[in-house]
Amino acid sequence: MKRQFDLAVIGGGSGGLAVAQRAAEYGAKATVIEAGPLGGTCVNVGCVPKKIMWYSAHHAHLLRLAETFGFGVSVNGHSWRELKSRRDTYIRRLNAIYEGNLEKRKVGLIRGVAKLVDAHTIAHGSGTLTADNIVLATGGFPIVPEVPGAGHGITSDGFFQLEERPRRVALVGSGYVSMELAGVFNALGSETTVLVRMDSVLRGFDVMLQEELRKAMQEDGIRLETGVVPQSLQRTGAGLALTAADGRTFGPFDAVVWAVGRAPNSARLNLAEAGVRTDNHGYVRVDDYQCTNIRNIFAIGDVTGREALTPVAIAAGRRLADRLYGGMPDRHLDYRNIPTVIFSHPPIGTVGLTETEARQHFGDDVKVYNSRFTSMLYALGERKIRSSMKLVTTGASEKIVGCHLIGESADEILQGFAVAIRMGATKADFDDTVAIHPTSAEELVTMR
Repeated sequence: MKRQFDLAVIGGGSGGLAVAQRAAEYGAKATVIEAGPLGGTCVNVGCVPKKIMWYSAHHAHLLRLAETFGFGVSVNGHSWRELKSRRDTYIRRLNAIYEGNLEKRKVGLIRGVAKLVDAHTIAHGSGTLTADNIVLATGGFPIVPEVPGAGHGITSDGFFQLEERPRRVALVGSGYVSMELAGVFNALGSETTVLVRMDSVLRGFDVMLQEELRKAMQEDGIRLETGVVPQSLQRTGAGLALTAADGRTFGPFDAVVWAVGRAPNSARLNLAEAGVRTDNHGYVRVDDYQCTNIRNIFAIGDVTGREALTPVAIAAGRRLADRLYGGMPDRHLDYRNIPTVIFSHPPIGTVGLTETEARQHFGDDVKVYNSRFTSMLYALGERKIRSSMKLVTTGASEKIVGCHLIGESADEILQGFAVAIRMGATKADFDDTVAIHPTSAEELVTMR
């Protein structure tokens, strides 16, 4: 029996839209099934609105610097409500653009919650459909810990629903979501506390980045409490109070944000009915070609648990379509040397191995270069916010296997250097590149 579609994608986030549209460009009859607004986490409650909030916080920092460059600046407060209204309008416009792009590429859009009936059949809100190939691209959701009173807190999704800025806020977690939102709250005027389970932030990132961000946060006035294992959250007359397992109590707060990780949106997919395997956490198991254990079912993006980054989901989706419909049988995403940025204050950019990872892999063949300096942006003021950079190299050729940046414009600097590192650049290649002066980026080609 001929299938209704060549390709059906469950999930209208960045990865799902990318694979469907690329397949359609090759002539495949494709459709996307999505119950919520198009764009998924990134566009609606992730990267895009987060970056808008980061820009607002960045402007707050720049306004404080303006007088050091001769400006007489008067700031008449900040309207969180106005910012949210403008941000939401922008997001709705993006939703419409995504839907228009599907129409232009003749990709179908079915509204509804989808689940598998078998390896070729999907049930959705208004019926069923069949497809030769199925891609699971349902993303993930923020975790709320199972402690008494946890419902009094919000997640990153709830952060984007806030109509007003809370005066006193706590963020629970040490990952990039906690670091980014803490920077926004603090810069825009909230009394901000970060509660972490261990003794550091951004565990898993290079130690230099951990230490430098921790210093910068504390210098900015963010209160950092370590060794906090949440036991309960309760609402009191004065506000929210969080009690830790060791008996300490923190608060009162007007808002508590849980930023303790994410889980895959896989429970409602009925994967067992089609025989699709998941791990113990519900992530769909895939190989290097995004294949599940079922021949015609694939998975991309956060639902796989691999590198939960929007550009990764897009890249994996497009490569999958290239392979299935573009005549490129070996096309797949190489998950090594994927650059990423944390929009903290100051921002962080990182690609490749940490120094610790490099030493575990290469032992004494590792050589590290460091630079710590003050960007000229802060040259005329009393507050000197430091930038730090690290290159991790290995072997006689000093091949660069890791690059870690924190400081002004680190987010923009990294992209070009990530290309060089992916191409196998050595320290000598960096040394032979003429510096652009005066910039922060030149430090990467002048390290000794």
